[in-house]
Amino acid sequence: METIHDLVEEAKTAFIDDNFLLAVNCYTQAINLSPQNADLYAERAQSHIKLNNFTEALDDLDRAIELDRSMAKAYLRKGTACMKLEKYHTAMEALLVGSSLSQNDTRFAKLIKECNNHIPCQESNTMLKIEEIEVNKPKYRHAFYQKPNEVVVTIFAKGIPAENVEITYGEQIVSVNINTPGEPSYHFQQRLYKKIVPDKCKHQVLKTKIEIRLVKAEVLNWKSLEYPQETGVLHQEIRPLYPSSRQRVADWDKLEAQVKKEEKEEKLDGDAGVNRMFGDIYKNADEDMRRAMNKSYAESNGTVLSTSWKEVGKKKIDPSPPDSMELRKWEY
Repeated sequence: METIHDLVEEAKTAFIDDNFLLAVNCYTQAINLSPQNADLYAERAQSHIKLNNFTEALDDLDRAIELDRSMAKAYLRKGTACMKLEKYHTAMEALLVGSSLSQNDTRFAKLIKECNNHIPCQESNTMLKIEEIEVNKPKYRHAFYQKPNEVVVTIFAKGIPAENVEITYGEQIVSVNINTPGEPSYHFQQRLYKKIVPDKCKHQVLKTKIEIRLVKAEVLNWKSLEYPQETGVLHQEIRPLYPSSRQRVADWDKLEAQVKKEEKEEKLDGDAGVNRMFGDIYKNADEDMRRAMNKSYAESNGTVLSTSWKEVGKKKIDPSPPDSMELRKWEY
């Protein structure tokens, strides 16, 4: 009986000789001997691609990624197979993840550019029905906010047992899997705007949500949670500004948008609860009340929130921290 090593060597030789069908057969035998070996699935997928068996290749690559989410070549080959099947959005997602895992591999940049050229054309020729959009809607909503040294991602999943949640961290990626018996699994994988420190990241599974704390590798304000997908665009990095250096500006319109109808009966705590309260106030306020909220919050460095324009419109609002706290000036 041939060993896995013998089968792999035979498959490699067959691949070099353009005998891709033999290579597939050899890798299949090897997989039967070692079904948890991610590399065998990735290599068989490459032979399938050469045979134009793109659907079979995609099945193998999904299995390889499931077994090893850090395998860059599996994402590269998945991107290739998806592009051949004209699944450009799925291809783009795979290529972006793979690029974050292997930043020196120029093949990712080339395929991402090619894939990006196809997406606008595909979108212009595709009419999506409302029902189709609803089907593709994520199972759980997520949001994020940031501090100078960390980003907090919240996934609003209620009543999920901690043992059903699997979260892994990479240099510039976070991956979340929620497996609930009898229901489709939920997968959230994001290439992040900047690098993080995986060993220092942590998460907590609460009754109404999953809270993920990502420790930044650099003290920088992120413009978004996800890595920018635009090609040829330079993104200026912004150093965090502390209370003494400039006004704090609250994006009340963004908070308002976060207040969803389905959350009205949901009991939130911490930052999520505060955001909902402010969002509700701002949503129902008139123009003067909104001006008052923005001005008082900004000028007081976030320590005063007034809804009276008559009260705050003609004067500067000084910081007024709670009795148990003091306002300190920081120099960066």
